Amino acid sequence: MNEDKLLKQMVKRDPVRGAAATRRQVLQGIGAGALALGAGSALTGRAQAADELTMLTWDGYVDPRVLDGFTDQYDTGIDYELHTSDPDSVNKLRAGETAIWDIINLNNPWAREMMWPEGLIVELDRARFEPYFEAMLPMFHPPYKWAMSLDNEHLLGVCQRVDTFDFVVNTDVISADMAKDEGWDLFNNPDMAGRYGILAYDNWNIMHICMAAGLHPFKEKTDDQVATFEEAARRLINGAKMVSDDFVAVNLAVVNGEIDMYFGGGTYSISAARLDGLTNLYHVVPESGPADGKGGINWIELSSVVNNPDLHPKAMDWMEYILQPDTSYAVATAGGFLLPVGQMSQPELLAKFTADELDSFQWDEFDYRISHSVEYDVVPDYNRLYDIYTAARREKS
Repeated sequence: MNEDKLLKQMVKRDPVRGAAATRRQVLQGIGAGALALGAGSALTGRAQAADELTMLTWDGYVDPRVLDGFTDQYDTGIDYELHTSDPDSVNKLRAGETAIWDIINLNNPWAREMMWPEGLIVELDRARFEPYFEAMLPMFHPPYKWAMSLDNEHLLGVCQRVDTFDFVVNTDVISADMAKDEGWDLFNNPDMAGRYGILAYDNWNIMHICMAAGLHPFKEKTDDQVATFEEAARRLINGAKMVSDDFVAVNLAVVNGEIDMYFGGGTYSISAARLDGLTNLYHVVPESGPADGKGGINWIELSSVVNNPDLHPKAMDWMEYILQPDTSYAVATAGGFLLPVGQMSQPELLAKFTADELDSFQWDEFDYRISHSVEYDVVPDYNRLYDIYTAARREKS
């Protein structure tokens, strides 16, 4: 096997990166600056294909198997744009692109905490869609928090891809049991300086530095806690052998023995490599940590219907279509990424996966990962921590 060639061929777009890359952009987008976000090309595309269902989405939902299946069943074409990041796409809706898009697929906090309160999405018929939640993995049984409005009255979307995002080790060097036991302290150990990398996804890095510093990422911090974060950020960034936003390069460094581990990382960043035999790449969720006693962070994707004044008549059909077993399998394996989906509690869907596919995303440990993880949410001190983090990045470079 040519491992270098294998890893370089792996696709580089993912659902996790944009969910956490630029929280600052959302905060800035609340002001007039959001109105300047580029809607021109999308408006042109919509005008040219007014009869097509339109989506702002991650790439799992534009796999040809997914798109062609919907077109075959509903005789409806699909036009789409892939996210640059979740907050960028929220800002597009704020800037008036609710008139362009029918479907938006984002990670868990955005619908409940921003899009619904701001009138950017519409509610789903609970009688139609909650039976699907009842058939999903137990964590999604209705009423599921992230799919509901803050008052728990309105269903805001349907869930699909789900997992945690933490760190990756080479089990030829660091055993899985040791990594789980040591947790984030592995990165605090002076002996590990120069032996780890950082996959540079800003907001995730900030959350993970909080974890390594013994801080809950989703709780407000005192000045002393911010100082603790600053010390950890400078030390961890300076101690990294490499910092890259390309997970292929980071994985390759692990395989080549340049580093023994990296944060952040998860099944999404290693599943394709594991499927091709690199099973020494292993996604670690610590047994414990500072986030309510948990050391991992769990993300969930949610598809919602945009509050489009000229909503496509098949928009709700799309929402139901993606939950079917064949579609769910295509979403779970799209583009070479293999990720768990909430529908895997259904025997018909689970049977579609080979043993190697299940092993690629460490399915046997899924329940462990979820139970030892806190759910991804808004970082309340983000701007302050971001400034510290970026200053540390500049110092290293």
